[in-house]
Order: sequence, then C-alpha cells, then structure tokens
Amino acid sequence: MPRVKTNVARLKRKNQILEHAKGYFGRRKNLYKTAKEAVERARKYAYRDRKNRKREFRRLWIIRINAAARMNDMSYSRFIDGLNKAGIQIDRKSLADIAVRDPNAFAQLATAAKTAQS
Repeated sequence: MPRVKTNVARLKRKNQILEHAKGYFGRRKNLYKTAKEAVERARKYAYRDRKNRKREFRRLWIIRINAAARMNDMSYSRFIDGLNKAGIQIDRKSLADIAVRDPNAFAQLATAAKTAQS
C-alpha cells in the first residue's frame, strides 16, 4: 500500500480553523487546539441559535398582536380564531407589523374577527 502524505490537507484544515478563530481573545486565536475547541463551540451555538431566533421572533409577534388585540377588547386566541373564521389569511409577522405601524387597520381586522365569531 502506498504511503499517503496528508500535509497539504492537514494544513488546509488547520488554516481554516485558525481563519474562523480570527478575532477571538487570547490564545484562542493562535493555538490550534484551543482555536479548534472554540470554533466548534461557536458553531454549536450558531446552529442552536438559528433555531431559537425563529422561536423568539414568533413569541415577540404574538406578544405584540396580543397587546393590540386587548386594546380592541379581544384576547389573542379569540382574535386569531375570528380571523380564521372570517377567512383572513395573514401571518403573525405581518399582523405584528400592522399592530405597531397602523393601529386603525388593526382595529378593522379586529372588528372583522369579532363579527366572524358571533
């Protein structure tokens, strides 16, 4: 079996890790082993938090919609149920934006939801 030299591939991997670790504090940016551990940890957090960001934004939108719905004498769940019964299909991101930027339009949606519920 021929001997395999991994020098080029190993150096490429090592340089990629050190490139990712640029800007880290202390030895984490210079020493390969510490940099590798720091980069792996950072990648785990980045993967996890890409999922968490979606959750947190949805929570924020629901909080904003609930606050605006309560200003129109409705709870969040009754508001969403009324919109579904009225056949108004609009996502929570847009609803939250309308609630913040245009309270009059949100009030119209709230009245449509109220009439559809009763």
